[in-house]
Amino acid sequence: MSILVYVDHFQGKTKPVSGEIMGKARELAGKTGLPVVAFVVGQNVGGVAAEAIAYGADKVLVADAASFSQFRTHAYVAAFKAAIATAKPHIILVPTSAGVRDAAALAACELNIGLAADCQGLALDANGNLLAERPVFSGNMLTTIVFAAQPQMATVRPRSFPLPAADKSRTGEIVLLAVALDGLASAEEVLEFETTETGEVSVENAGIIVSGGRGVKGPEGFAPLRELARLLGGAVGASRAAVDAGWIPYPHQVGQTGKSVRPDLYIAAGISGAIQHLAGMSNAKVIVAINKDKDAPIFSLARYGIVGDLFEVTPALTAALKRKLGK
Repeated sequence: MSILVYVDHFQGKTKPVSGEIMGKARELAGKTGLPVVAFVVGQNVGGVAAEAIAYGADKVLVADAASFSQFRTHAYVAAFKAAIATAKPHIILVPTSAGVRDAAALAACELNIGLAADCQGLALDANGNLLAERPVFSGNMLTTIVFAAQPQMATVRPRSFPLPAADKSRTGEIVLLAVALDGLASAEEVLEFETTETGEVSVENAGIIVSGGRGVKGPEGFAPLRELARLLGGAVGASRAAVDAGWIPYPHQVGQTGKSVRPDLYIAAGISGAIQHLAGMSNAKVIVAINKDKDAPIFSLARYGIVGDLFEVTPALTAALKRKLGK
């Protein structure tokens, strides 16, 4: 028996959400006495395996081959199933990263494993079984999932737990995992791979997000928001209305049909607060709303509200922060 953690990575580095989950797995292991087994899939991922040990893994199962150099759903599912068969986990924890969540869902379906998706809290009952907390009804309620059997799998949202410091002095075992690819897993082919990275901070892992909505009035309306985000070391987000209008690319979209985020600070400028948007950012620690409409729904969720024109308020806020920060 073990606690199995899927370690997602990009360009040879562990994604923060995987480190966060590893830290939580370490906490659960302390209560159950079970070892933490990490699972890494990709090509030339020895460095990621070493990082997994530094974050708390006792053992790392590695599926390392050219066939895993790019994400292919059924190939990754085959590797995931092999890791589950080897680790014999009581609990399986997986990031809600793009692609990875699909592989987890398919593996759970094929192996008849109970899965709680998009969780933001994890605990144990008196018998050491997983209790998974997740939002429902567009984030208006929280529910706790109780599992009826083992293994018990949960996919976890970014920033649900603190990121622990990596301890490079830790030691652990790295085991190469043999994976047989046949059927759909061998038939898949990646024809092309394009990155949409713009060099800006990603909203998924950002501690501070400055978002714009219909009130920015056009692509150029994001300029003052970007300046404020750069000053704070944060990311630029957007509502669906701004994305659908073509003012900013989809990776910036926050909401039910975009990214679910949990920043320390969320500044919503020119966003009215439709329920679909609130579902993706309502778990921010501090929400600041800037809107000309004093009756905008966003104010009901905000800790601080500023009734005014974002094109006057945002530059003034940026200037004040520059003075405060000495920049």
